[in-house]
Amino acid sequence: MLADLEASARRKADGKKTAPISPFALEIVQRMDRLFEVERAINGQSSQDRLAARQECSAPVVAELEALLLKYRPGLSRHDDLAKAMDYMLKRWPVFTRFLEDGRVCLTNNAAERALRGIALGRKAWLFAGSDRGGQRAAFMYSLIVTAKLNDVDPQAWLADVLARIADHPSHQLDDLLPWNWAAQHQGRKTA
Repeated sequence: MLADLEASARRKADGKKTAPISPFALEIVQRMDRLFEVERAINGQSSQDRLAARQECSAPVVAELEALLLKYRPGLSRHDDLAKAMDYMLKRWPVFTRFLEDGRVCLTNNAAERALRGIALGRKAWLFAGSDRGGQRAAFMYSLIVTAKLNDVDPQAWLADVLARIADHPSHQLDDLLPWNWAAQHQGRKTA
């Protein structure tokens, strides 16, 4: 809100009172926008390529951002909304900067939130699982299905194949049945 120029313009056009735009908040948002520009440019590339681009382009922006936050934070009241946002980010800095160390990590958690959307939408249906144990089993099955989907595996085909094979499968090779390993084996069987 402190740096949302569009929302401020809409409120002004509607004749409503506008919140003041914080120049410092705007500067932070502009730096974050630069990080998202880099992410859009490297989207779909291999994790090694994304890591290299992040080290080259994003790491300096993140360093500038941290220096900026540390420089201006002491001058703000702890009750200031901007100070609260800065404190939140600074407390979680190692988690935020994790994307600079691993090309597989996303800058945002949007994919995780989208994956959980189905659970939130089906919330009322989950009330009727029958019992706590039924709810736990439903959650277990749901996590298996989502894991398969996240690994680009058809959950129905994977579960059918795994359930048909698991009784005769050696217990020390159960990792072979995990979605990411199963997909590679299944592809190999299709080609053969």
